[in-house]
Amino acid sequence: MPRHEKLLREVMSTQYFAVLNTIGEGFPHSCLISFAVTEDLRSLVFVTRRDTRKYRDIQENQEVSLLVDNRTNAPTDIYESTAIEVIGIAHEDTEDDSRLKSLLIARHPELRRFVEAPGNAIISIRVREYVISGLDRTQRVAVSE
Repeated sequence: MPRHEKLLREVMSTQYFAVLNTIGEGFPHSCLISFAVTEDLRSLVFVTRRDTRKYRDIQENQEVSLLVDNRTNAPTDIYESTAIEVIGIAHEDTEDDSRLKSLLIARHPELRRFVEAPGNAIISIRVREYVISGLDRTQRVAVSE
């Protein structure tokens, strides 16, 4: 397994939250989300209410990015932490809904009621690229279709 894939798997499987970045009405918006990633690292999934800004933004502009990192809020993080920017296309998934709900619930069992609530949307992000960064390194990893 290539080093970048090992690092991607390690960070994406140990972190529960990401900062989602969208653009809507001409302005950027960032918010914290709980997410899950598919085994092949090609998709991320999260749940949101349909009355949120992030949902409206995604309906208007499907291009999103997320930031996932493994910092611990210690001074040594400057040297030891890894940040992963995920660049992709988001959409509400209604076709593969049950599989994605199961993935989210397996990762976040405490969110079961929220995930299964009928008024909420399952959002799938098709990853185009990962950008892996540390203090003195950056590596771009394209995700093929």
